[in-house]
Amino acid sequence: HRDLEAEVEADVLLAHVQGLMTRGISIDSVLIDLLAPTARLLGEWWEADRCDFVEVTMGLWRLQEVVHEICDGAPPTLRAAPRPKALFAAMPGDQHSFGAVIVDELFRRNGWSTDRWIGEAAAGLQERVRMHRFDLIGLTISCDCHIAALPPLIADLRTVSRNPKVSVMVGGRVFVEDPSLATSVGADGTARD
Repeated sequence: HRDLEAEVEADVLLAHVQGLMTRGISIDSVLIDLLAPTARLLGEWWEADRCDFVEVTMGLWRLQEVVHEICDGAPPTLRAAPRPKALFAAMPGDQHSFGAVIVDELFRRNGWSTDRWIGEAAAGLQERVRMHRFDLIGLTISCDCHIAALPPLIADLRTVSRNPKVSVMVGGRVFVEDPSLATSVGADGTARD
């Protein structure tokens, strides 16, 4: 994929993505193979001081606009009721929720009933899990500085869950680099994308 400049407006990016889809590239492929790696690239540029926080934030915001635009216009796969239900969230305190947006859209498009939590306090996430029955909880982590807080959070989510068999998946760069870390923090698994 080409380098994205912070000045690229969402409508220009959307036109490019729609052009790809017109040529037969699926929405899932656009999400997984183009937009998710682009978001990771923005994070790498920030770490390498090639762009600043505002540029990364604006870039991710534009990518998120594109995700919503292309997914809102496409019908999800229909599943017989009851549909499995999933909750996706960025780790409380994590600044970037783009991974949760992508995963939420992928599951929704594939027939799941999904919910996305955006918040700063773990208590809010726990309350959502306490109030609603979920089959799956997916947590994304963009910064390895949050790893120490993950095991107690996962344990608390399992304790308050209305579903005693809830599955917990984790994702983010740190788990791509070391997938075995997922089980050591108390999750049931992870996936590269």
